[in-house]
Amino acid sequence: MADEGNLEAEKDLTSDIGNASAGPSLDMGCLTRVLGFHLRMANVAIFQDYQQTMAGLSLTPKQFTVLELVGRNPGVVQIDIAELLSMDKATTMALVDRLEARSLLERRPSRTDRRRKELFLTEEGKKVLQEARELIALHEKRFTSRFSEAELKSFVEQLRRIYGPLPG
Repeated sequence: MADEGNLEAEKDLTSDIGNASAGPSLDMGCLTRVLGFHLRMANVAIFQDYQQTMAGLSLTPKQFTVLELVGRNPGVVQIDIAELLSMDKATTMALVDRLEARSLLERRPSRTDRRRKELFLTEEGKKVLQEARELIALHEKRFTSRFSEAELKSFVEQLRRIYGPLPG
């Protein structure tokens, strides 16, 4: 038999979810306790705001991420980006191809291993990245302002425990 207190808390959380999304008020059942559901809802809110914020630059979150990584790590190779972002090589190559087609980055042969291609931002890529960083700061503030500095630090640490290496 379910605990009455837990049922009340679940109902309270359910009504908050319905109000937050401006959708129909539905009985959410066990979803109120499913971490993945809440992460997905947060992701949707953040992604929708990202799309509106970045519409003028036509940069997807992955494209921005790659530009930022290349900007901070000139000469990085695709495989390192793929590993960091848990993406397969083909997806990473297609992503880099699109950015190269837009003249935002370029591939150059590695000085140490001619088989490898190092990635560098073009001048246009540097300009777009700077503009994107400014827009991202505004976008991020709309969400981070909902937390105190200590809450935000704790929240990010907790998220890293989810996507970081599993213990054992």
